[in-house]
Amino acid sequence: MLKVRLTPKSARDEIIGVEDFGGEPVLKARVRALPEGGRANEALERLVARWLKVPPSFVSVAQGGKSRIKHILVEGDAATLLRLIEARLAELAG
Repeated sequence: MLKVRLTPKSARDEIIGVEDFGGEPVLKARVRALPEGGRANEALERLVARWLKVPPSFVSVAQGGKSRIKHILVEGDAATLLRLIEARLAELAG
């Protein structure tokens, strides 16, 4: 599971890095959607799927539906997903 700190109502949909939140690393993400009717959560699911290059149906908000800190479940082979996440984080780091 990925922990993500979501900022809705942003200028664009993007994953912008990693930050420390309560002593734990979390992904920082922004979406344009408003936090109404689950739209921001749905936008986050689509964003994470695009970021990891997996089908959108593989990604879901497992916890934190009404919180800024989300627990994102990504279905698939754990080793493959770990490599994908590490590669994407390396790209963010520059």
